[in-house]
Amino acid sequence: MNKIEFTINGKKVATQAEGRTLLVNLIRDELKLTGTHVGCDTSQCGCCTIHLDGKAVKSCAILAAQADGANIVTIEGMAKGSGEQMQLHAVQQAFTECHGLQCGFCTPGMIMTAAGILKDNPNPTDDEIVKGLEGNLCRCTGYINIIKSVKRAAELMKAA
Repeated sequence: MNKIEFTINGKKVATQAEGRTLLVNLIRDELKLTGTHVGCDTSQCGCCTIHLDGKAVKSCAILAAQADGANIVTIEGMAKGSGEQMQLHAVQQAFTECHGLQCGFCTPGMIMTAAGILKDNPNPTDDEIVKGLEGNLCRCTGYINIIKSVKRAAELMKAA
C-alpha cells in the first residue's frame, strides 16, 4: 500500500492505495465522489476528466500514487457553496442554459474539459472548441449544444 496525500476540492486528504489503483477508482470508491464517471477504462471517452494541478486530465489513465502532493478538482468542486447558496461555475451554468447535456453521463467530463479549454483560451473559436473536446465522447447530443455551451461559458466568464 502506498500512502497518498493530496488536496481534493479544497480539502486535504491522506489515504492509502495499492500501487495499481487508478485515480478514478480512488476518487469514486474511496472518497465517494461519484460525479467523476467511468465510461471506458481506456482513456477514450473523457467521462473521468478532472483537474490535476490545474490541468484537465483523464483520471482513468493516472495511478492514484501519481497524485501524491497534487491539487485535484472534480466536478463536485466546481460550484461554490451548497444548498440554496450554491453558485454554479460558469461552465456548469452555460451547460444548463444551452442544453449541453442529455443523458448526463459525459457531462462531468465535458464540463471539466471545457473549463480547461477556457482557462487556456478564454475566447475559443468553434474549431478550437471541437479540437479541445477531442477525446471526450457524447453518445447523445451531436455536440452542437456542447459547443454552444462552451461559447456561452466564455461569455459568462468574461462578464464576471
